[in-house]
This record gives sequence, C-alpha cells and structure tokens, in this order.
Amino acid sequence: MSTVHDVLVVGAGFSGAVVAERLACSGLTVLVIDKRPHIAGNAYDVKDKHGVLIHPYGPHIFHTNSDAIVDYLSAFTAWRPYEHRVLAKAGDALVPIPINIDTVNTVYGLALDESTIQDFYDSVRQPCTHPCTSEEVVLNAVGQDLYEKFFRGYTRKQWGLDPSELAASVAARIPTRTNHDDRYFTDRFQAMPKDGYTRLFERMLDHPLIDVQLGVDYLAYRRSSKAESSNALKALHTVFTGPIDAYFDHCYGPLPYRSIRFEHQHLPGIPNFQPVGTINFPNDFEYTRTTEFKHLTGQTHSGTSIVREFPTDQGDPYYPVPRPENEARFKRYAALAEQEVDVTFVGRLAQYRYFNMDQCVGAALKCAQGIVQKFPQQTPNIHTTRARRHTA
Repeated sequence: MSTVHDVLVVGAGFSGAVVAERLACSGLTVLVIDKRPHIAGNAYDVKDKHGVLIHPYGPHIFHTNSDAIVDYLSAFTAWRPYEHRVLAKAGDALVPIPINIDTVNTVYGLALDESTIQDFYDSVRQPCTHPCTSEEVVLNAVGQDLYEKFFRGYTRKQWGLDPSELAASVAARIPTRTNHDDRYFTDRFQAMPKDGYTRLFERMLDHPLIDVQLGVDYLAYRRSSKAESSNALKALHTVFTGPIDAYFDHCYGPLPYRSIRFEHQHLPGIPNFQPVGTINFPNDFEYTRTTEFKHLTGQTHSGTSIVREFPTDQGDPYYPVPRPENEARFKRYAALAEQEVDVTFVGRLAQYRYFNMDQCVGAALKCAQGIVQKFPQQTPNIHTTRARRHTA
C-alpha cells in the first residue's frame, strides 16, 4: 500500500494545523510533520516541573475581531475570558502601555482628562504628514520625551535597530489612547483557550485522515539521499509554513529575522510576582519584558512562574524584520514560490509577515480552500463539519 498522502503539511503551528484540519475534513489524507518534538509551534504550552502552565516560547494571548475565526476555533476549545494588561517601567513608576491618560498624568504629575489629553499630545508632538519610519510615527503621536521614555530603548532591544531604521508598521501596532483604557488589545474577542493551546491543537489534529510525525526536519530530509528513494514524505501537494528563504536554500541571501532567548524562572511560595500579565522595561536591563503566566491562565498555585525575554539575532526565527530592503528580497523569494506548482506557502515565516495568531488562522483557512479546489475529485467526508464540542 502506498504511503503517499494527498497533502504534506510542513509545520504543526497554527498555520499548518488549521490547513491540515480543513483539508482532512474535505476528504484529503494529510501528513503533518514538525522538526520540534511537539505540536502547536510557538503557541505550545506545558506545565513546568513545578506544575505551572507556561508558554516556553513566550506569552501568547488570543484576540480577534473575527467572529468566523472564533467560531472555527471554538470547535476545539472552550475559552477563559482574559484581557491582557501591560505596564511599563518609567523611573520608579509602573504605568499603562499603550500610553493613555493615566500614563501621561503619572509621568508628568498632571490631571488631564478626555477633554484635555489631545491638547497635550498636540502640544508635544512633532507633526509628520506621511510617517515612513517607526520613529516618525511615534514622534508624530506623542513627541520626543515620551518617545525616549517608552519606545526608543525598547525598540532597539527588540529589533536590534533604531526606530528610525524600521518601517512605520512596527510602531503603528501600538496606538496612543485618549482615554483611560489600559487593555493592551481592544479587539471584541479576547480570551485564552481554557485547557491551553496544546490541548486545542491536539483536538484539531485528532482526525482519522491526519497523520502526525514529530522530530522530522523537512529541509534536511530534502537534502538527504532518502528524499529520492523513499515515499516517507511524498505527497501530491505540499504546504510549507517555515522560512521561505530556507526553502529556496537562501539563494538570494538570508531574510533577517529576530529571535528571542527565554529565561524561565519559578518562584516558590510567591503567589503573585507582578500586578499584571506583562511588564515592559524600555530603558532598564537587557531584557524587554517579564510575563507571569498565572495572570494569563487563571491557574491557582502556591508559587508562580515567569519568563524574561532577551531579543537576539541568533536562534529560531520569530519576527520578520520590516525594512524596505528586506521586503524587496522577500518579493524575489515570493516570485520563486509562485512558480512552485504543487507547493503552497502560508504563515508568518513563509509569507514574511508579522501575523498575529488570528491572522495566521485566517490565512490558513483561505489557503485550505484554495488547495481543496486542486483536488476536484474529492468529496467531503462525514467529518467535514465538526460539531461544537467545547463551549465557554
């Protein structure tokens, strides 16, 4: 019996798992592989040796304005409502970020309200009609002093570049507020998978037409002698979610990515370490932020576990670096990808985009629809529509 599957999905993160689930529910046989020893990609969560549920690859908070994406994922998880809050260290004070009225009042000892905060911003901002860099975006919104206090140092640590060297889109992700809203996100739906991300992925990939193989390095396999003689990873179509430049052997040079070194710590006998989920350190320490996971999960435990993040150029690729020259290089790779008849590229690394989790899901759902159309002989099986098994 042939081991050739209809579709090979490279990567078991959000992009790969969603595509696999949708294709299987359309009657296609799917092999999902990942070079890591676990599913769920960077969203993977697991209890540490002290019993605290942590995110080994840093905090992942789900938020979206898409009802369709919530409905889709709700087939695999119930939800725990959670609104993420972040404080930033400014001198001896911890103040809300994104910047809001309370941030400004605390930093400057003012008593502004919603009727006067915009006048303050207007008095300090450095107007720029068409901001092209992150520096110009922030200066245009809040001026030089707040830029120095909250953005410049953090950005330099996070990206290894000055904000003047980064595209405007980076700073545009963090708005400036004219009210007291201290939530980090304002999406209509904000919640965490009740049983964790890994359990969500386990349910998503639990389908009779999906096979999962972990610890398999697809790119290394392609370069090996086994690739020609074995059917182990053969498929009629391949979905690749890894770095697009690596797929093409960096023929145009490597695309720059930022990585993160995570320093995890358990604090026994300390129920809570910090007042909110995440604290940013724009100008102090080598790390950018600390996250306490119990805020995110709602877990009760006598101790607590935290993570410190140290951005670096070394390690697994996490964040595409948004600069014009990098985008130009990516487009050359994208042109090669378009010539691949039986390969589809989807996901943050494959599309060289700074996607949030819901954007990954949305792109993957669209991708799966396109692939199904390549297999017109297939008809949906009894698993096409999964009943809602998990309610909030």
